[in-house]
Amino acid sequence: MPDYYIGLISGTSMDGIDAVLVQFGESPFQMIATASLPYPPDLRAELMAVVRQPQSCTVDVMGRLDHWTGECFREAALKLLSESGIDANQVRAVGSHGQTVRHRPDESRPFTIQIGNPNIIAKGTGIPCVADFRGADIALGGQGAPLVPPFHEWLFRSEAVDRCIVNIGGIANVTVLPRGNGEIRGFDTGPGNTLLDSWARRHLDIAYDESGKWAAEGYCDDALLSGMLADPYFGKTPPKSTGFEYFNEEWLTAHGVDNHDPAGVQATLCELTAQTIATAIDSIATGTQEVLVCGGGVHNTELVRRLSANLPAALVDSTAEYGLDPDWVEACAFAWLAMRALDSLPGNAPGATGASRPAILGAIHPAD
Repeated sequence: MPDYYIGLISGTSMDGIDAVLVQFGESPFQMIATASLPYPPDLRAELMAVVRQPQSCTVDVMGRLDHWTGECFREAALKLLSESGIDANQVRAVGSHGQTVRHRPDESRPFTIQIGNPNIIAKGTGIPCVADFRGADIALGGQGAPLVPPFHEWLFRSEAVDRCIVNIGGIANVTVLPRGNGEIRGFDTGPGNTLLDSWARRHLDIAYDESGKWAAEGYCDDALLSGMLADPYFGKTPPKSTGFEYFNEEWLTAHGVDNHDPAGVQATLCELTAQTIATAIDSIATGTQEVLVCGGGVHNTELVRRLSANLPAALVDSTAEYGLDPDWVEACAFAWLAMRALDSLPGNAPGATGASRPAILGAIHPAD
């Protein structure tokens, strides 16, 4: 009987949970089924409030949200099983990233917090749940992020072509895959969709700028862009990682965006994401021939156009053209990391996170 795995993730947009059911093998794997489960609006509002105003979050609030989020992750897994027709006893493990509410890898006592109680997932599905993937890497001096580069290497490494994989979620990250067996590297380049989405919500009362149409209507403000690019994060040497607690509405306000044409700001933010990704690739992966894009940002036509313009020597394309739907790459990665944990194999890439050595990632929560 084949071994199936489930991967669960919710990103910095906090709009809900992506769930995938995969089977690993020599193909190298098959994505059997997918499902998405939106967060209840009141839960999402509370999660956003915790991220935006962490000083107001009590221990009681955090405990309640951990349980509530865990229930949602459990329901996403059950929905996936129901729609796929696969029985829980055929699934070897669930890999749950959880919901990040704080990421502080550069503190004197670094930490990262992902909620979504894995015991609720394990007991509620009858499947062992692997969670807390970031903690071991941070304990070894790493950033705890990004965690997807080893999966990118496993699936997308080429013997003949230098590639980069770019995941554009709320935060954008890049994985450098030199041809052959050179060391992989990866890091968060900065904002992906988070600032674009925030600005669209503020001015158009929409969740996101579909296809980047609004950004395409505006004109990039070079002076505003220059000020944004001067942010110290962009000049920081990798390994590095960031999150919504840094690139947020307060960051926008600090750069004086309210004094500019809203469509022009959207165009500028689109260029900011494109330029910071391209600059990151040019700085550590000169000569990259192929850039494979995944995550929600792949659907932003204007963003992908600007990224291509900033990387004229490379082919910029979706991971769909290389065998995996771009919307499900990260969820698949956490199913893969669950498999690695159960097989006692390392899951991190020290060249990406800065950890002192490879490590098995994740804590296993039994179903029984």
